[in-house]
Amino acid sequence: MALTPPSFAPGATLSGDGVEFSVYSRDAARVDLCLFDASDDKELARLAMGRDENGFHRVFVEGAQEGTRYGFRADGIYSPDHGLWFDPAKLLVDPYAKELDRRFVHDVRLTQFGTETADIVPKAIVTCDRPVEVKPPLFRPGGLIYEIAVRGFTMLNPDVPEAMRGTVGALAHPSVLAHLKRLGVDAVELMPITAWIDERHLPPLGLSNSWGYNPIALMALDPRLVPGGMQELADTVAALRAENIGVILDLVFNHSGESDRHGTTLSMRGLDNLTYYRHVPDRPGELINDTGCGNTIAGEHPVVRQLVLDSLRHFVRQAGVDGFRFDLATILGREADGFSANAALLADICADPLLKDRVLIAEPWDIGPGGYQLGNFPAPFLEWNDRYRDDTRMFWRGDSYKLGAFVTALAGSSDIFSRHGGHRTRSVNFLAAHDGFTLMDLVSYTHKHNEANGEDNRDGHSENHSWNNGAEGATTDGVVLSARRADVKALLSSLFLSRGTVMLTAGDEGGRSQQGNNNAYCQDNAMTWLDWKGLDEGLIEHTAMLSAIRKRFPALTETTFLNGDGDVEWLTAAGTPMTVEDWEQPGAATFMALFKTPDVQQRRTVRLAVIVNRSHGEQPLALPLPDGREWVSLLTVGHAPNVMVGARTVEILVENY
Repeated sequence: MALTPPSFAPGATLSGDGVEFSVYSRDAARVDLCLFDASDDKELARLAMGRDENGFHRVFVEGAQEGTRYGFRADGIYSPDHGLWFDPAKLLVDPYAKELDRRFVHDVRLTQFGTETADIVPKAIVTCDRPVEVKPPLFRPGGLIYEIAVRGFTMLNPDVPEAMRGTVGALAHPSVLAHLKRLGVDAVELMPITAWIDERHLPPLGLSNSWGYNPIALMALDPRLVPGGMQELADTVAALRAENIGVILDLVFNHSGESDRHGTTLSMRGLDNLTYYRHVPDRPGELINDTGCGNTIAGEHPVVRQLVLDSLRHFVRQAGVDGFRFDLATILGREADGFSANAALLADICADPLLKDRVLIAEPWDIGPGGYQLGNFPAPFLEWNDRYRDDTRMFWRGDSYKLGAFVTALAGSSDIFSRHGGHRTRSVNFLAAHDGFTLMDLVSYTHKHNEANGEDNRDGHSENHSWNNGAEGATTDGVVLSARRADVKALLSSLFLSRGTVMLTAGDEGGRSQQGNNNAYCQDNAMTWLDWKGLDEGLIEHTAMLSAIRKRFPALTETTFLNGDGDVEWLTAAGTPMTVEDWEQPGAATFMALFKTPDVQQRRTVRLAVIVNRSHGEQPLALPLPDGREWVSLLTVGHAPNVMVGARTVEILVENY
């Protein structure tokens, strides 16, 4: 055994005659490497690691090989009031772990000083890198993203073999691929698949985290979702790419599952709490909680920046993913004085040779001071646009004075994304996501119903801009059910006709429900598992038609802002140009948009008409019609020289010769 040479990589690196192990800890008095038996939790060796001048502890183990199971122990001062949590009784997971031998399970011993935890903590496994050919991303802004909770997506899919259900590998099953292709999906966005731990209040309630937004190891895949490890992910990415579908990973670099002062000691807290997490200035024992999850990862620290960058590179090199969605991404831009679009970590990501062409999507908020940063991320970041979501919901709910905001959202949200001189929208338009009501619940519940979460309905957002169409929740009233279905179709139509990238959450195309639960992160059961047999075939077909229309007419997938200068005409129901007075009518509910656009199918330039009627009654509309031409509906059968548009509907017409 000998110390590694000065040139090394953090984590466990295979060489010809052994493995070099390296981990950072500025304040530990000693760090030991623990090696474990291949089949159980027997500790075979405990090796002292040498520390270099940069704070890295390193040791080379001759004869170690792929499959070696290991962890660390860090000794030093235990003084939580000073931000020091060193406890040699705690086995610690390598922040650079790439594979784990089991899932994380919460246990009170993980929170107790001096209590041994080696028998309950996952062991990292030494892996051999097997890089894939890194190809340009398939996804381009303006396309369709399909958000998937991997476990719940296929748990009830009757076509997928039972042993595969709930895994990443199931996404490559022919029946799943056929569904994605039918919808015209350009990229799937996989909710977290890296290893996470349940929040400590869930086990006593008999609940478990089904979303995964509570990570411990930032690179290691969760064995529940990806039992085949990185090879399973790489194979699935390849299978999806073969169908021209990209893969975007939703990653959490804003907090860890070690939580607050009363949380677990599993990895970064026990190795170097003061480096990995942000603390109140001059009060090192007090964690900053800009995430609402108990701690905040210190993305401004060089060691943490390197860990984030290495994690992103790992998923590109080893699996060939198209890109990433960053949960609570404002944290990535937080520095001592607050958020900065020029923060070092954001700049590093945008400039990195391997990452700069990847799809980058920010959830542009956190709960810290100045945390709402929609429109302020640097290009090429796309941004989740909750303003689009809320303005569109309020328009269709019937709120007054919302026509202008709704149309601005449809046209690319230039009020948000042109603030810093931008000429293209970077909006990710969505009406429902994993967090909040499903699309069907949005039109079926006026209030959240989170009683099953065990928090007396206190959790989750209270203002959802939702409506129930006359009955709260489940009903057999045919009139109410018909109205809800019509509203979902109108909302889907609005989404697919919007400039910018559009995102649809899996199952919303078929009317899925969570019984009014708008914070179902802890419902790993039939409430969140997609009921494939119960999906509404008519809604799925409507969604597929909308997606095909969007791809057929490039005017709908362009990302430049609509400005009315030859790219679109905004008309009243009478076919006259909209005036300021028309826009500002409190109850304005009907308008038309005429686009001049190439038609990929007919291979010529045509006019496309979009007609929106929010009112509860049919509306006669006069469309301009040059001699020798006619308007043909793309969503319903028939020709329409003068159109009577149904209540609560969106109509799409193309000019025919």
